[in-house]
Amino acid sequence: MIQTFYKRPNGGYLLVMVLVFSAVLMTILTSFVGFIVTQSRLIDQRGSLEQAGQIAEAGLNYYKWFLAHYPSDTTNGTGLPGPYIGVYSDPEGGPIGEYSLSVASTTYCGQISSLRVSATGYTYKAPNVRRVLTAKYSRPNVASYSFILNSSVWAGPDRVINGPYHSNGGVRMDGTNNSVVSSGQLTWSCSPTFGCTPTTTRNGVFTSTGNANTALFEYPSTPVDFGGLTVDLSLIKSRAVTGGGLFFGVSSSTNFGYSFRFNSNNTVTVSRVTGTAQYWAYSVENNWQQERNVITSTTSVGTFAIPPACPVIYVEDKVWLEGVVASKVTIAAASTTSAILNPSIILQGNITYASPTSSGLLAIAEQDVLIGLTVPDDLVLNGIFIAKDGRYGRNHYRDWGGYELPSTYDSFIIRNSETHNGTIVSSGRVGTQWTSGGVTISGFRNRFTSFDRNLMESPPPFIPTTSDVYEFNDWRDAN
Repeated sequence: MIQTFYKRPNGGYLLVMVLVFSAVLMTILTSFVGFIVTQSRLIDQRGSLEQAGQIAEAGLNYYKWFLAHYPSDTTNGTGLPGPYIGVYSDPEGGPIGEYSLSVASTTYCGQISSLRVSATGYTYKAPNVRRVLTAKYSRPNVASYSFILNSSVWAGPDRVINGPYHSNGGVRMDGTNNSVVSSGQLTWSCSPTFGCTPTTTRNGVFTSTGNANTALFEYPSTPVDFGGLTVDLSLIKSRAVTGGGLFFGVSSSTNFGYSFRFNSNNTVTVSRVTGTAQYWAYSVENNWQQERNVITSTTSVGTFAIPPACPVIYVEDKVWLEGVVASKVTIAAASTTSAILNPSIILQGNITYASPTSSGLLAIAEQDVLIGLTVPDDLVLNGIFIAKDGRYGRNHYRDWGGYELPSTYDSFIIRNSETHNGTIVSSGRVGTQWTSGGVTISGFRNRFTSFDRNLMESPPPFIPTTSDVYEFNDWRDAN
């Protein structure tokens, strides 16, 4: 009998396949679970980071509230250096985390200029997940405007203005405005001196050219309180005399004032003005009059380092000003003791900055801030210029008609351009160009003005503020 034998399949092969596929499936499943766990942790971490950010922001808002009640306190009421810890509570869940505050201030002459607060927030649930926010606090000040005027004004078609422009009077804006132009008046009487013949009632802000952006006209807007902007000249004087600043009294009955030239090494060179030229000049306020703003001779007083702790210069006499400013400096020309002496500032040359961030000038005149006759053809002026009781401008000069200049000065009657980076505050009417029939006959053919954001955020000492409440002006997330 013949028997037939069959080879049985190898059962181990199937087992191997099962094991292989099981391993692959387990690897996929493990990776998927790991991904889910990782994503869950990431979501939890992001949630904790978001909560930490909200807690840190609560810390910044708390210190803004604190400054509103205690504007001169940089120690959170402790009198001690920080950091200062605050507990953050959920209205429903109670305390859920904390913020830690570090406060640094910029102080001049014992007065706070600005503060920077750093807030670190974290939750009790995830104390190692932290969010750091920083903000600079300062009071709103005049440097947030390109112009603040207390009188009506006509901005000519050559003007290019970057930054808010405000007048408590009427505004004829024939230039190019790239920000808001506001007037405290609903309507005003535009007279021939503003180019309206005959005198016409116009809107608070109007234009007669296609240059202006009328969508940015606002009238009537809330007037700026010039009384509230009054600079405390007595305080500036006291800091200059006893607080570490620089003080210069009346030069003498035979001299005309002082010349100040700022130097790029943070010094200022001072001279007594012993001689000036006399010539005719015209202004709307004073008609034709004899002017003495060109220096012909000086005697040296010295070169002085500008004190870093109190960079203030107070002068009880007329001031001529120019040079390169290397730090945040305030210079005031005023007399708090004489009702007769009302000093002015003459801008006799370029005023530039050694650094666009660490430099800044505030120049305050009790009376006028005037651009001199013999200035560069392309004049550059950086700074905040305040004509407290007078006006900012350049007088009208001519070479004919009985009021002509000495011929040696004829070439200075018309200048090419005035470029100003900063702010002009003027009680009286401003003007640096004189025209006839649309043609420039005196002053600057072209004028460019921009406000300086750096001075708004980090101002020089004793800058006039427009509010007593501190505001954020530089918010940053360190994460």
